[in-house]
Amino acid sequence: MTCGDQAAQLGSESQKDKYLPSLSKLHKVCAYALTEPDYGSDASSLNTVARKVPGGWVLNGRKRWPGNSSFADVLVVLARNTSTNQVNGFIVNGGSPGLQISKIENKVSMRMVQNCDIELKNVFVPEDDRLPGANSFQDLVNSLAFSRVMAAWVSIGIAVGVYDACRRYLGERKQWRVPLAAFQLNQEKLVRMLGNIQAMWLFGWRLCKLHGSGKMTIGQASLGKAWITKQARETVALGRELFGGNGIVTDFHVGKAFCDMETVYTYEGSYEINALIVAREITGISSIRPTSRL
Repeated sequence: MTCGDQAAQLGSESQKDKYLPSLSKLHKVCAYALTEPDYGSDASSLNTVARKVPGGWVLNGRKRWPGNSSFADVLVVLARNTSTNQVNGFIVNGGSPGLQISKIENKVSMRMVQNCDIELKNVFVPEDDRLPGANSFQDLVNSLAFSRVMAAWVSIGIAVGVYDACRRYLGERKQWRVPLAAFQLNQEKLVRMLGNIQAMWLFGWRLCKLHGSGKMTIGQASLGKAWITKQARETVALGRELFGGNGIVTDFHVGKAFCDMETVYTYEGSYEINALIVAREITGISSIRPTSRL
């Protein structure tokens, strides 16, 4: 979804006409390549470069973590323009010569998503496939704000699923000849989960209203992503506790959700990075770049 959003917000009209219809109907899959092996939170320091050549651009570098890129038809790749030193966006077709993609193995979370390592060796991109709205890293940051809201809603969905599973489980499983739902401590945890979900839902709804009216700031999006995923993480952890030993197996859904929530808590900016973005907006002081010590 982020990849399609990038094309919609930063692409030309001809690029939108060419790519968005098939992407919106899921006839084609798109992957978004920003993070690199050595640059995650410090994404603006990326090393992948784009060199201008007759008729287009040549890309060289490495990317890590783009979801489902192993079978993507199209990739949006961010690279540093060697002429301007600014970060630009490029549309790369899957299977392009010089594009090497390998699936990351041994994940314990979000296993259904095929995250990959990508290497670009002299990959040619026609001039028509450069995103004209991506002329700096700030352009890309602005377009990514809503993807943080989407990550927040993913967490809400995971938390709601765990809550529903817990409510059924506590009513069906018995210990000492009574349902687990009869115990006061279990009831308190269930109520805490529901309170978290209601608060997360209202926060997510408010962010969508702000975005729809064009009033949402980057700090508000980061606050939503940071706080909602934090509350969802607590909610899912409570659910795992309520399931006892059954909470660490995939049979009852909760064990898988517990692991998946760790991924959502981290991607689209970690809790700490998003918190610092919010703090920068409300104080006017940036503390994201620490002073190096030699």
